[in-house]
Amino acid sequence: MLGLSGLEVTIALVAVVAGACLQGSLGFGLGLLAAPVLVLIDTRLVPGPLLCMGLPLAVLVAWRERSSLDFGGIRWAVVGRVPGTVLGSIAVVVLAERWIAALFAGSVLTAVALSVFGLSVEPTRRNLLGAGLVSGMMGTATSVGGPPIALVYQRNPGPVLRSSMAAFMLFGAGFSLFMLVVVGAFDATDLGLAGLLVPGVLGGFVLSRWTNRVLDTGYTRPAVLTFAAASALSILVRQVL
Repeated sequence: MLGLSGLEVTIALVAVVAGACLQGSLGFGLGLLAAPVLVLIDTRLVPGPLLCMGLPLAVLVAWRERSSLDFGGIRWAVVGRVPGTVLGSIAVVVLAERWIAALFAGSVLTAVALSVFGLSVEPTRRNLLGAGLVSGMMGTATSVGGPPIALVYQRNPGPVLRSSMAAFMLFGAGFSLFMLVVVGAFDATDLGLAGLLVPGVLGGFVLSRWTNRVLDTGYTRPAVLTFAAASALSILVRQVL
């Protein structure tokens, strides 16, 4: 199956289900939770295929929470995403695999640290532009573009966070994929790998209907932060060894 064993596909699907479920409940998390596992299985799964898998998930979440979408605010994040995506796509071509892995690990650890220390900013035009820029770079180069925007919206109600994040992810993932195609970093093989794992995305979205209330109470956040940090550290150790 596109160079992956049955066991590898199974593990990848479990990671995608977990990440999609988290994103369906908090508005982000597919890349943060699934990418560390996918990178360890096969580096081809990140960033292109994972970005591609994020498109149907963003559509589903945005539609479910459409009544709470902060369109007026999220459009500024979209404006910032454009130049950030360009910079991220250049990094994919220019940097060696070890540097991409280091960039991914660093971005995840930074997001975890910011969350742990309780950084809180309001969704103003300037903050959303800056968050969109950083998100574009992170999302295109590492598939983890959600944390910057989520930090800006962290004090908003769950439906506002989820719907606004989904709308941003829909544009961001689509534009990132376009740039990867332009620079020759996404092809038919990547599309096939994404299609292989799409059932995990759909399964995670369905599960998120029941996990929304649990995750909103804060029980999952410490576990997610711990898992993300541990996965990022494991990737760094792998590159060093």
